[in-house]
Amino acid sequence: YISEFIGSIFLVATVIGSGIMGVNMSGGNDGVALLGNTIATGAILFVIIKMFGSVSGAHFNPAVSMVFFLRKELDFKNLLTYIAYQMLGGILAVFTIHYIFEIAIFQVSTNIRGEIPLLVSEIIATMGLILTILFVRKYDQSSVAIAVALFITAGYWFTSSTSFANPAVTIARLFTDTFTGIAPISFIYFILGQLIGAILGYYIFKIF
Repeated sequence: YISEFIGSIFLVATVIGSGIMGVNMSGGNDGVALLGNTIATGAILFVIIKMFGSVSGAHFNPAVSMVFFLRKELDFKNLLTYIAYQMLGGILAVFTIHYIFEIAIFQVSTNIRGEIPLLVSEIIATMGLILTILFVRKYDQSSVAIAVALFITAGYWFTSSTSFANPAVTIARLFTDTFTGIAPISFIYFILGQLIGAILGYYIFKIF
């Protein structure tokens, strides 16, 4: 549980902090900020999965934990506890990053990202993430960390939603009105897309 908590802190801190730094250092150039955000996120994913993969499985993502529950590799109690620690870690990371960048600690995002097209984008992103984890884990388990890092790095650029693919990260990003934030009005489309994508990924993998 602690590894899920710490890993989620590092993941969300990197997503939000690199977004703030990217905007600050690029003079407001969104393309440059997104590139910096992408590289940092891919890098931290590789590291935290290597750090905690043998401890908790390195989920850091309720959608991933749900899939392992469906696969009967995680019982219901552990599923709920994993999700709670992932969400707590993510929210703590938001407040901490706001503090160290000296901006208002408590914020609500005004970044409206879209509706149905974004839902479809998150279905694709989350389905792809789940398929990456399950297939690579089955055939080349030592490569899961780099595969996940590379998929999310690519997902930032080939999906219109920038591949959140993680309900805990999505919830955390409600509370930052910075580059990586998501307005509450867009939230439901992201969460539904992530849940649908995770289930689709699970069932597609079962076919094989």
